[in-house]
Amino acid sequence: MLLSLKHLFRVFLCAAFACCLVQPAAPANDLSNPETEIWGKVKRSLFEGRTVSNDARGVVELVAPVRAEDAAVVPIAIRTKLEQRPERYIRRVYLIVDNNPSPIAATFELTPESGRAELETRIRIEEYTYVRAVAELSDGKLVADARYVKAAGGCSAPAGKDPAAAAARIGRMRLAVEDNVSWNRPALAQLMISHPNDSGLVMDQLTRHYTPAYFVRSIKVTYAGRPILTAEVDFSISENPNFRFYFVPSGEGELRAEAVDTKELKFETRLAVRRGTRVAGK
Repeated sequence: MLLSLKHLFRVFLCAAFACCLVQPAAPANDLSNPETEIWGKVKRSLFEGRTVSNDARGVVELVAPVRAEDAAVVPIAIRTKLEQRPERYIRRVYLIVDNNPSPIAATFELTPESGRAELETRIRIEEYTYVRAVAELSDGKLVADARYVKAAGGCSAPAGKDPAAAAARIGRMRLAVEDNVSWNRPALAQLMISHPNDSGLVMDQLTRHYTPAYFVRSIKVTYAGRPILTAEVDFSISENPNFRFYFVPSGEGELRAEAVDTKELKFETRLAVRRGTRVAGK
C-alpha cells in the first residue's frame, strides 16, 4: 500500500502538470455533479473497481468551509457516526482534493483503540474543488462524503513564516490531550509539527527558482505501544501540520508520535498520560 500510494502521488503530480501544458484551463466544477473526471481516475486507481457508496449517512461526514478565508490553511474535519469496535470499525480514511496537483492528500490508518475515527487537519487547495473523505470499514465497505470548497492558490502560495525561522524549528513536535482523561473512554488529542511542508510549486521572487518540495510524508501515533493512528500525507497538508484525533487509554501509559519527512529526517515526541488531567508535551 505504501509503495502504490507513493506511485500514485507521482503519477497524479506529473499528470496535473502535463494537463496544464497541453490544455486550456478547465472551467470550475459543476456543483451539481460531484462525479468529476479526476475522482473517477482516483477511484479506479486507488480502489481497483470496488464500489464507493455516496450514501454516507450514519458512517462519515466531511466538514469544510464553502469559501475558505485562506486557501493555504483550509480547516477540514472528518466526523464519524460509527463507534470503533473490534467487530466493526473504520480502518482507513482517505482525504482527497480533486483539483490539487496531488489529489490524494492523506491516508489515515485507524484501529479500534482510536475510539472514534474522527480527524481534523488543515489543507492547501490550489483551485475550486471537491474535497472528499472516503471511509473504508473493517468489512471492506467504502463510503464517501464530499464538499465543494471555493479556494485557490493555496499550493503555490508563499510560506506564511520567515524561511530561516521555519528552518530553525523543523521537526519540533508537540502532543496535547485536550480532554480530561478517563480510562476506557475516547480522549481527544492534538499533534503539532513544525515543518514548512513546501509543495515545490512556490517561486522565489528573487531567484525565480521554485522552492524544492519538502514535506512530512508519514506519521505514526501509538499509546502504550499499541497503534492508534498511522498516516501517509503529502504537501496538500498545510505548513506546520496539525492533527486532532482520538485514542482510548485503558490505563496510564505513554502517547508517542513519530514523523518522517521527504529527506528521511525522523522526529519524535512523547507524552505521559494519567487519569483526570489535561496534559501537554513539548
